[in-house]
Amino acid sequence: MSETTAPPVVDGGTPGPVTPKVSDGVGSSRRGIGYFASRYSMLGVLVVLIGVATILYPGFLNPANIGNILTQNSAVGLIAIGMTFVIISGGFDLSVGATYALGATLYAGLTLQTGSVVIAGIGALAAGVIVGALNGTIISRLSINPFVATLGTASIISGIAYIYSNSSPFIVNNNPAFQDLALTRIAGFPLPIWILLGAFLIAALLLAKTTFGRNIYAVGGNYEAAWLTGLRVKGLNSSVYVLTGLLAALAGMMDASRLGVGQADVGASMALDAIAIVVVGGTSLLGGEGAIWRSAVGLLILATLTNVFYSLNVSQNWQLIAKGVIVVAAVGVDAMVRVRKRG
Repeated sequence: MSETTAPPVVDGGTPGPVTPKVSDGVGSSRRGIGYFASRYSMLGVLVVLIGVATILYPGFLNPANIGNILTQNSAVGLIAIGMTFVIISGGFDLSVGATYALGATLYAGLTLQTGSVVIAGIGALAAGVIVGALNGTIISRLSINPFVATLGTASIISGIAYIYSNSSPFIVNNNPAFQDLALTRIAGFPLPIWILLGAFLIAALLLAKTTFGRNIYAVGGNYEAAWLTGLRVKGLNSSVYVLTGLLAALAGMMDASRLGVGQADVGASMALDAIAIVVVGGTSLLGGEGAIWRSAVGLLILATLTNVFYSLNVSQNWQLIAKGVIVVAAVGVDAMVRVRKRG
């Protein structure tokens, strides 16, 4: 991945264009090995983990089990995609869990009230966009720290979901179309898997192959330099929160469809799970570095661990401890890599 340097100043004091500094890839073998190890280490971890999982749980690679793993993690996977954009841009979003719950609640509630899953879906997705726009406006226009801003909006969004549902679940058992989003199968696999794969593919192309994606890296790598080059940094910052809000609402809709119920008291761990996926995959919390494929690897690592833990009847308490250790270790590795780069 290219690095962005501060813009040079041309005659008259006007900042010139950002000059990308790309690794030539033909340095010493020592440097090449170090680069390869830092870039693809988690992919190696995933391969080893799958091998261990297959030994401990012989049915792990069964197509039905793989399908279950992907289906159960499709919602958090969608949220992790949005979180990848936010973190690369140098931001943070703790409101995704509340947005997920709001999307689930609105999708179920509006289906009951209108009888139309189309209207309900549009309403839920629109709510996600509004939440994202609110987060983006507060953070980019008012210059409020993303951690504090999204922590506050998470509380607001949760309150709205509870008020709308009157603190009761919306159980949809009289409209078969409500579960089509989760139960429809294409080529033998549930629709949520295809939505997740499509979202990963589109996001990867958007981030790696478009001007928008390159600008997101520039903003996260050096906000001031990006602003000096004329990038609309506030608009770019807002856009990643809108994208994340939309994906979080869609994730809530998918899980509500799968379970047949939408309620406001779900999604409490979604934000931390999504952040864990992104960090474990290798995207830096400091911004400016990362990739969608890394988040896909992070998702598969944590999903594989969870599946093996459940197959071996490991206590939920120990699972939480293991997840925490993995996240801390991943952040520690990221910090060490950055220190070595500066050295």
